[in-house]
Amino acid sequence: MARNSVQSVLETADRLGLGWDDVEEMPEAEVYAALFPGRGVRESVFAQPDWGRVHTELARVGVTLKLLHQEYVDACGQALAVMSYDRFCRLYGDFAAVSGATSRVGHKAGRSIEVDWSGPTMQLLDPTTGEISKVYLFVACLPFSWYAFVEATLDMRQESWLRAHTAMFSFFGGSVPRLVPDNLKTGVISHPREGEVVLNDAYREMAAHYSAAVLPGRVRAPKDKASVENTVSHVATWVIAGLRHENFTSLPQLRARISEQIDAYNRQPFQKRDGSRLSVFTTEEKPLMKPLPAALFEISTWSYKRKVNKNAHVVWARNFYSVPFSHIGAHVDLRVTDTMLEVYRNDER
Repeated sequence: MARNSVQSVLETADRLGLGWDDVEEMPEAEVYAALFPGRGVRESVFAQPDWGRVHTELARVGVTLKLLHQEYVDACGQALAVMSYDRFCRLYGDFAAVSGATSRVGHKAGRSIEVDWSGPTMQLLDPTTGEISKVYLFVACLPFSWYAFVEATLDMRQESWLRAHTAMFSFFGGSVPRLVPDNLKTGVISHPREGEVVLNDAYREMAAHYSAAVLPGRVRAPKDKASVENTVSHVATWVIAGLRHENFTSLPQLRARISEQIDAYNRQPFQKRDGSRLSVFTTEEKPLMKPLPAALFEISTWSYKRKVNKNAHVVWARNFYSVPFSHIGAHVDLRVTDTMLEVYRNDER
């Protein structure tokens, strides 16, 4: 607030003989009316929208404040005075601030998932040797509902990264159009300031299986995935600090306790709005997510530029795999899963 505005309020209060004791228990609207009688009366002239409905509708894909204002105008017709679009936007902002509801202008339900590794780690204890091993935490968050998922892994390699994603999609019970990771090599090979983002093949393949596009946050731009960054800090409190007095001797044991902690975290009521992460996810976000594919994603390993021998075979893990004779001497790429090996030449299978 500007200094002149503060001075005006103090002078008016002094002129009316109003002190802090007089207004301490009064609602803000009554204080304003007492200090500035007559101001703000025109607000009631306009037809008032159902701000709760506006807030709910903004969660839907493609719905904007501009569209809702036009629907409000159409509903009022000629019988009621309607507020301008600027006033409509300002009053929605006031509603979101007063009610504690997070503004829906930034995020849409069921549209994106933000993912990252937690900086702080946990540990496992070998009961026989007493050796301590590090455990890493994969963290995911739906930025609309703030519904969170955490998976413990023994490393941060490619396979663990992908398996954590498949567990995440199963936990959420649906998919979204956008995955927003950090610029880790397990997901993103390069992210230039200008030009096309180059994705890791295995990560792109996994995202495609769930009909999602990978749109990594900009380098050194944490606000691009602020939701998961915030969730990571909460995980440090709810999971790492919350379980600090317990010893874990196996990964399944640790994962079970993490699941209990995250369930409690998701169920905790919001401080400044109704509901919880779980309730918002269940009622508003989950219905808008895409169904999961019928088959689980099969994690693959890629090996590039393998030369086809003169006997029309290519070698992988000390085994020989035959290819058509026309490929002798060519360099091919191999995609290997637990159940099959595929050979690609110039991106053709």
